[in-house]
Amino acid sequence: MIFNRKQRDARFTAAVSDLEEAVSARDGDRTGRAFSAVMKSAESASDAECRDAGPRLAALIPAFPPTGPRTMLATAAGFCVERGATPLACAEPILDGVHRDLLDALEFARRWTATDTDLPDPEQELIDDTYLSRLGDDTYEATRLALAWCSLEEWQPPALAVLCRSTEVRRRHASDALPLCREVEALGRHDLKCLSYALAVLNDEPLIVLHRPTDTAFEIRVDGIGDNFQLHTLLAHVLVGGGHVPGTPPSAESVRLATDPAPARGTSDATATGTFELLAPDGTRIWNEGLPDDIPVVEGRRVLVLDDPSYQRSWNADRFFPHLPGKAELLRVLPPDEAKTWYAHTSPAA
Repeated sequence: MIFNRKQRDARFTAAVSDLEEAVSARDGDRTGRAFSAVMKSAESASDAECRDAGPRLAALIPAFPPTGPRTMLATAAGFCVERGATPLACAEPILDGVHRDLLDALEFARRWTATDTDLPDPEQELIDDTYLSRLGDDTYEATRLALAWCSLEEWQPPALAVLCRSTEVRRRHASDALPLCREVEALGRHDLKCLSYALAVLNDEPLIVLHRPTDTAFEIRVDGIGDNFQLHTLLAHVLVGGGHVPGTPPSAESVRLATDPAPARGTSDATATGTFELLAPDGTRIWNEGLPDDIPVVEGRRVLVLDDPSYQRSWNADRFFPHLPGKAELLRVLPPDEAKTWYAHTSPAA
């Protein structure tokens, strides 16, 4: 029984090695067979095999043509990251693929809307010659653009696997892809919310936080926070829980759910209660449903104004990204003169 299990586990490693050799030899038939073997054996692989295979599979992504099953190969590499492969070692090929297909999807939209303002459904199954002819005379290029348009959402799971497990991955790769992702989202045909949220996460970034009711100011460093619900909870934990401003601190369970390094398991029934009104310096409301990235930059720093809540609000305390723990750390309480300088950038209506 143990012998049979070892044989089954070894199939994945053997299939990865066979795929590497087939790609190196430029043997299309063998590559196809090895690729199928990789996909079939991945689920039964051991964690140790996945840790070894993740970077190797990711490294093969650029060798696959854009008209080939690159997203499936990236998904296999992302699966290995979820099983323990190093995110940083797998990230570049995966996120380069995301970046390329975002560009190609935008080029698809540009060409398509030159003759028809109604963009097609990305889930359309039939990509025939009539479909491709609208994208230009080069059939290979048209196929590449059409596949990028139709398979773009398939990049999300492997991209999230590496983005949600490494601050360094986000720091290196997120900024270039974020504006492209938002541009594609604005077309209204793809659901890329999770990808855009992950790309927009702030990484070890200091905020200037102004608490208007007490006329105090703080420098708080945040990292890995998926949305402003989570930010709100952690600001209340640091400032109210730390005794710096008045109010009711968040529950220990809501703080744990926001910060626990262990991945969240399922959905809890824990509730967080609003402590502040989140505002931009000009008085514009920053919604809990938004992102820390929405906080505007003033004089080179993101500046957030906290005011008394205009109404009572509460929300489920689960974090947006189960595998991404948030952090908020008080760096310092600003002295009155420095605080006054920052308050000078705010609107009286804020």
